[in-house]
Amino acid sequence: MRQDEKKHRIGLAQIHVAVLLAGGAGLFAKLLTVTPEILVTGRTAFGSVALFLFAMATSASLRLRGARDLAMVVLSGVILAAHWLTFFLSIQVSTVAIGLLAFSTFPLFTTFLEPAIFGERLRRQDIVTAFVVMAGLVLVTPSFDVGNRLTQGLLWGIGSAFMYAVLCLLSRTYAGRYPAVTVSFYQQGVAALCTLPFALRWHGTLSAHDMAYLAVLGVVFTALGQGLVVASLRHLRVQTTSIVFGLEPVYGILLAWLLIGEIPSLRTLLGGGLICGAVLWASLGSGDWQAHGESRRAPQ
Repeated sequence: MRQDEKKHRIGLAQIHVAVLLAGGAGLFAKLLTVTPEILVTGRTAFGSVALFLFAMATSASLRLRGARDLAMVVLSGVILAAHWLTFFLSIQVSTVAIGLLAFSTFPLFTTFLEPAIFGERLRRQDIVTAFVVMAGLVLVTPSFDVGNRLTQGLLWGIGSAFMYAVLCLLSRTYAGRYPAVTVSFYQQGVAALCTLPFALRWHGTLSAHDMAYLAVLGVVFTALGQGLVVASLRHLRVQTTSIVFGLEPVYGILLAWLLIGEIPSLRTLLGGGLICGAVLWASLGSGDWQAHGESRRAPQ
């Protein structure tokens, strides 16, 4: 086997494991009977500590270059907290499938926000993708009654997708100047500080079992996932990683089926097929979804 081919296979294995972890993170909203604030605080606290240790072990600099970058990182951390809160809430009130599919619509928002913010041209392919995604959402929506918990979950998931789209675009303005571990460390640290006051208001009790789950969520499904994405980019094109990330809902739905017995309806699968297909098609035509990999590890 040639060295280049071996490295390519290693990169593919790394990115697929990272996407599997990203899709599996949503299951913790079902495995733990805690509030979304507890989930986000635990995830970001353990994740930021793991990223700090990783930065120290690899001699990665955590120094920011000015007050403007600090302000941008703080703002992105606040948005990250809102993104994960709405993401976990979406799954808690509905299903893992609904939450993941609703979140995967974030390219719909970047399609229209990015040209407006960066003055880039809106392509015909982007508009077609947006319409296909909307058709998928119509199929996924069980009814248009906001009293329906599945509809509520879909709406919270769409809100999470919007927050993530904003986070990606905000990160684009400064993330290229810093290692991914540096950006993720600060984003997660700020997110932990944002959600901690709300988490402390919870009147429940965290068992040792709960703390272990939160540690796994933060260290394995968050920090390790971030590291795998960064490592895979040494061997793969950004476009390749973007295409693989289109499989995140697929992995998440399969894990929910196998581990917690959550079987999606045929209508959900059809709508999810349209949404995932549109995202994959868009990724084939562009490498623009690189932020999906860079800023989510911090993963979803």
